[in-house]
Amino acid sequence: MKTRATLIGFSAILMWALLALFTAASGKMPPFQLSAICFLIGSLPGLVVLAARPQRIRLLRQPPKIWITGILGLFGYHFLYFTALRNAPAVEAGLIAYLWPLLIVVGSALLPGETLKWNHVVGAVLGLGGTVLIVGRNGFAFDEAYLVGYGAAFLCAFTWAGYSLITRRFEAVSTDVVTGFCLATSLLSLLCHVMLETTVWPQSNFEWFAVAGLGLLPVGAAFYAWDFGVKNGDIQILGAASYAAPLLSTFMLILTGFAEPSWRIGLACLLVTGGAVLAAKDMILRRRATAPV
Repeated sequence: MKTRATLIGFSAILMWALLALFTAASGKMPPFQLSAICFLIGSLPGLVVLAARPQRIRLLRQPPKIWITGILGLFGYHFLYFTALRNAPAVEAGLIAYLWPLLIVVGSALLPGETLKWNHVVGAVLGLGGTVLIVGRNGFAFDEAYLVGYGAAFLCAFTWAGYSLITRRFEAVSTDVVTGFCLATSLLSLLCHVMLETTVWPQSNFEWFAVAGLGLLPVGAAFYAWDFGVKNGDIQILGAASYAAPLLSTFMLILTGFAEPSWRIGLACLLVTGGAVLAAKDMILRRRATAPV
């Protein structure tokens, strides 16, 4: 069960690898408008399940702390991420925001029944090194003029790591509640859009397809898979493996012509893959030990 849940959680990482590609292909829609539409689409799978099985609606009756955690996790992360990108260069903001996998691995030591081992930490650090190569391929230039953006990026990383770690403690709560989180995030994003942005609609069917793809996968199904994975799988492995997302995302951009290949990509691949394998060492050895001879 734990291995299966870990693999389901990893499917979220694979879907997040499509985030940059679909976002690049979605046109010039402002971020909060895009977030509002995508999270509304992302709630549809859960709504379909609830419509087909009305008895599951009772699973949405959860204490306020569950709803606060989920809404702050999904909406808070995206609000802070967009704020960081508005107030700091994308490269530096992206790198800081992507500290969350390392924070999950280290923070998991505080969870009941979890033991932080050297391979988890080293695996996460290797993954971070690979991310530095990917995100910082054009160099870094941290400037105190962008402190607001850097601060938002740090809070962004802590928000998603905190959400993931706290969610682990709510393992008895059904993943159905993610439907409500998506709907609430969509509504809050719409309010931010109305207050802060000018509406821009996609200009072609291709751009609409990209928006739909965002909503169904990286801003939809991925959150259901992540919720199930962190509640029932190996959260330390998932944390370290999360560094595969920017690498896979870059590969997608290269394959579709949005980016160029380089030696950094190859080295980052070795670091991220090696880090993920090292972090998953115990699970891999355990599976070999239990395999039939």
